[in-house]
Amino acid sequence: MKLGWTQLAKYGKRRLPILAWAPGYRPTWILQDMLAGITVGLTAIPQGIAYGIVAGLNPEYGLYSAFMASFVYIFFGSCTNITIGPTAIMALMVQSMVANYGADMAVLICFLKGCIITVLGIFHLGFLLDFISLPVITGFTSGAAVTIASSQFKPILGIPGPSSSFIDSVVSVFTNLDQIGWWDTLLGFGTVGVLVGLKNLPGRRNGTAWQKVMWMIGLGRNAIVVVFGTGLAYAFYVYDMEPFRLTGSMGQGLPPLSWPPFSTEFGNETLTFVDMVTGMGTTVVTMPIISTIEHIAIAKAFSMGKSLDATQEMLALGLCNICGSFVRSMPVTGSFTRTAVNYASGVRTPLGGLFTGILVLLAVGLLTGTFRFIPRATLSGVILCAMYYLVDFPTYALLWQAKKVDFAILIATLVACVFLGLELGIVIGIVLNLVPLFYYSARPEVEMRVEQIEEKTFIQVMPEETVSFPAAEHLRNGIMKLSEKNSSDVIFNCKNVKRIDTTVAKNIKLLAKDLSVRGQEVTFTGCAENVKRILGTVAPELTNRFTKDEGLSV
Repeated sequence: MKLGWTQLAKYGKRRLPILAWAPGYRPTWILQDMLAGITVGLTAIPQGIAYGIVAGLNPEYGLYSAFMASFVYIFFGSCTNITIGPTAIMALMVQSMVANYGADMAVLICFLKGCIITVLGIFHLGFLLDFISLPVITGFTSGAAVTIASSQFKPILGIPGPSSSFIDSVVSVFTNLDQIGWWDTLLGFGTVGVLVGLKNLPGRRNGTAWQKVMWMIGLGRNAIVVVFGTGLAYAFYVYDMEPFRLTGSMGQGLPPLSWPPFSTEFGNETLTFVDMVTGMGTTVVTMPIISTIEHIAIAKAFSMGKSLDATQEMLALGLCNICGSFVRSMPVTGSFTRTAVNYASGVRTPLGGLFTGILVLLAVGLLTGTFRFIPRATLSGVILCAMYYLVDFPTYALLWQAKKVDFAILIATLVACVFLGLELGIVIGIVLNLVPLFYYSARPEVEMRVEQIEEKTFIQVMPEETVSFPAAEHLRNGIMKLSEKNSSDVIFNCKNVKRIDTTVAKNIKLLAKDLSVRGQEVTFTGCAENVKRILGTVAPELTNRFTKDEGLSV
């Protein structure tokens, strides 16, 4: 019984990580967690408003998404630095659904995404994400960044109207040059310039007092520009002037606590649950995958040398989305920007999320009237800067230098995402990346040569790697062609073959029969027990052909 309770306690700490770190929490850590949480909150508020607008929702939806995930992750998160909330990619993926079916679609897919990710985590199916490579992920992220950035061309220039795609955004700008708002343009590009300048301030968290001030200003740069833009717009409003296009009114107060919408009304039409899921299309599948990839990649980057429990992170992410859907949250995942701020702020435990969530809640409850004065151009500047830093130029250079095929897959994924949409783009990227994987699986490196041992000639066959069923027929034909030109016996050196399947074993059996017709014999050497067992089962007549010799020297 004692052993059973011990195992239960260990499992409980794995699935509820707060039980592991809370007992050892030191009172001196509270100030560090508070500082980090408030700093992250100052970044989360303007980003949440901006990403709510990107999603086509009212700005408050981005804030609803920011606080619940912060609270839930305290209990279930296993990575100290990571923060979960609305991101640009998640916002872009729900944009078309919101435009076509209303805000309830964003809330429902948040719930469904959470359920799917939680199930994947429970059944330890996260390994399936390993089939999506770095070039595809980088190309997808860059494609999303370009698409989101292009959607801000009109707002930063003060041109009214939405943008639906990259091409539409570019065309709309050039066909509406007469509607450019020069005040918006000045404020928008001024915001970009200030953000870049503040990001590069020579500050240090552990430096002199002046360096600490510079460091704090750099971390809070998003909040600084939004507060300045809002104050400027309000000052003009006091004097009955409105030179900027403003965000507009927001919902009042805290979000209602209610079940996710399993049906909705939009455009004088009632949509059932089935209608809503059908309207989501492939997004209901691709969003959980992309969300998990984004989250796990960030968690790995900020695990700081500690082992990462990917299953637990998937469970945490899933629960953050499920719980968030009860407070009208849009889909959430790990945020690289806010996680970097959290880490730079010296957070000690996930408790920092408590202060982030409280700050966002205060903003939702007390400042909704103020938010309507935020200029759209300011938010566009915030988004454009965030998207620029989302494009991973060092990885571009690395792939170009290391392997041109990977670089080509990156570019193809990027172009497809920009011009064909994110869902289709990542599917194209995955398919393109699987082509070389399948090719090398069907055409593995196999060394075949004729050698002479003790005055007797042999054909030595030595695969450089494990042989699987796509390569079975190709391997057999290659040996048969070589044996036609040379009537020597064949030595099949299996020292690099750790496993085979029944298709390969069946083709080896046919090979032995074909060779015997010509009066040739095949001998196997260096075979692992697994290989011997499968060959012995499929072709019992070959069991006397195994030798302990490692084959011919190379």
